[in-house]
Amino acid sequence: MHRLLAAVAWAAALALASTSASAQSYPTRPITLVVPFSAGGPTDTLARILADRLGRTLGQTVVVDNTTGAAGSVGVGRVARAAPDGYTLGIGHWSTHVVNGAVYKLPYDLLNDFEPVALVASNPQLLVGKKAVAAKNLKELVAWVKDNPDKVTVGTAGVGAASHVSGVYFEQKIGGKVQFVPYRGAAPAMQDLIAGQIDIMFDQAANSIPQVRADKIKAYAVTARKRLAAAPEIPTVDEAGLPGLYISVWHGLWLPKGVSRDIVARLNAAVVEAVSDPVVREKFAALGQEIPPPAQLTPEALHAYHKAEIDLWWPLIKTAGIKVE
Repeated sequence: MHRLLAAVAWAAALALASTSASAQSYPTRPITLVVPFSAGGPTDTLARILADRLGRTLGQTVVVDNTTGAAGSVGVGRVARAAPDGYTLGIGHWSTHVVNGAVYKLPYDLLNDFEPVALVASNPQLLVGKKAVAAKNLKELVAWVKDNPDKVTVGTAGVGAASHVSGVYFEQKIGGKVQFVPYRGAAPAMQDLIAGQIDIMFDQAANSIPQVRADKIKAYAVTARKRLAAAPEIPTVDEAGLPGLYISVWHGLWLPKGVSRDIVARLNAAVVEAVSDPVVREKFAALGQEIPPPAQLTPEALHAYHKAEIDLWWPLIKTAGIKVE
């Protein structure tokens, strides 16, 4: 019995030493960063900025792989099924890691089947309107919507998209009703807003700011507690008269469940270094992205924030009956 116990202890010690050595030498080959959306979109752009900087810190190439489908759930599922060795990393955001859990039947658990690495950026929404809308500010806009139930048209990037859920939250906050007009993405919705075919929409700041600056649409407020550095002239919802309408399309990085803590820590440190780089910060700012403060860059902070967002948004989405057909 003593020999058996000694053998077991020796095997465990060898395994621990092997794991520790593996983590210390990690990475020894390229890392795949799975982007659950097409090339050229906001998430892909962020991923490529990060991949370049992470690769220099880690001493290995970080290869961006666009795995698309089902509103990002296909790519996220690929990460969930990957070997827990640290060589498959996934980027996702509010829609893929919060909203999809309420509108899809997913083959993975968003909170328990992944190892959080870091929250990397957040992009508040802008509430924007066509030029012909008479409302000069957010208070007037809210009054107009409430005086015209089910008549004011709100463009969305599709059922369950951030723009759609934001509109539902807006309805709830003001006690009014709007008419949602779904599109196959934010780009065609924005085209119709510029053309005056729809009245208002919630859109990612990075997409709307150029149109606001070109005087093609109106901006009523940013859905955040503070003004955007990229557009400081646009008031927050608190300042504009609709306090608490906070909506942010935040991005984070996750690994498959079971990756060693040492490797998670190695990647987290690389991410912290990347988002501290002035060049990366400048590129993110140009996209309307806000980088979290240092205390919110830990794996534990991402997990806590992720859970809080699920607790906030799932009841609203399910009560509103938002479903993907």
